[in-house]
Amino acid sequence: MEGFFQNYLRLYRSLITSLNELMSIYQLSYSLWQVIFYIKNYGPSTLVDISNYYNVEKPTITRRVHRLEELQFVVQIPGKDRREKIIQLTELGEQIYKECRTKITNLETNVMEGLSKEEQIITYQTLPKIQNNIMKREDSKSE
Repeated sequence: MEGFFQNYLRLYRSLITSLNELMSIYQLSYSLWQVIFYIKNYGPSTLVDISNYYNVEKPTITRRVHRLEELQFVVQIPGKDRREKIIQLTELGEQIYKECRTKITNLETNVMEGLSKEEQIITYQTLPKIQNNIMKREDSKSE
């Protein structure tokens, strides 16, 4: 299956570019969208929860959250531990989520055009399996 990574990375880059263009009218990028998406789907969360989910450093998520606060899409509220902050969507953040989600769904539909339902399902099921294999490989390196 030589060339798989090259094809995947080309696809990934064009999708990210399309997503960034789509969300630019909201002053969002895909990396900021990831935080909004996580909070909307998993509820109010800590920086650690979000950084663990996306496998990125906490300072990276902190910068994203600060930018989303500036845009008034999220707020931080005190957690159980006073050092812990819970991030949640504002009313504006909820509205922006709905608008972007609709546009992203349309983009997803367009990029899957020409694929049969079976091919779409296989693709949808295959990508998480590949990610899981990568994560297992990384875990075995750290042991």
